[in-house]
Amino acid sequence: MSPAPASRTRRARDIGLDVRAPKQNCDDQHCPFHGRLSIRGQVLEGTVVSTAMQRTAVVERTLLTRVPKYERYEKRRRRYLAHSPPCLGVMVGHKVRIAETRPLSKLVSFCIVEDLGEAAQQVKGEEAIAPEPSLPVKEEA
Repeated sequence: MSPAPASRTRRARDIGLDVRAPKQNCDDQHCPFHGRLSIRGQVLEGTVVSTAMQRTAVVERTLLTRVPKYERYEKRRRRYLAHSPPCLGVMVGHKVRIAETRPLSKLVSFCIVEDLGEAAQQVKGEEAIAPEPSLPVKEEA
């Protein structure tokens, strides 16, 4: 049997989660859509804070935990190293959905399965406010 022509696009396989398949193709063996990586376990959401490693991203989740003694809340964060398939094109600042897989290396046991877009940027001490839509100005003659 002859090999498939290079111009033919491969369909993304169903990974068992309710996520959109990427439009681009890749030949990464650790891609859950185009490779042989199976997804099982936890599904989490977080923000990409670093993509300095090859095909690996640092995804951070922040959560508030209550401190009963002081009757206050403290902000905690958890960082996950997740495989980043090239077909998703994830960049720093994007919110992503990651899913648990078998261990891919010593510290990587998650894979990015969906890019949810850019996260709202926050200025320290202030919340990000969406700009108001410009109203049409009536000119008087």
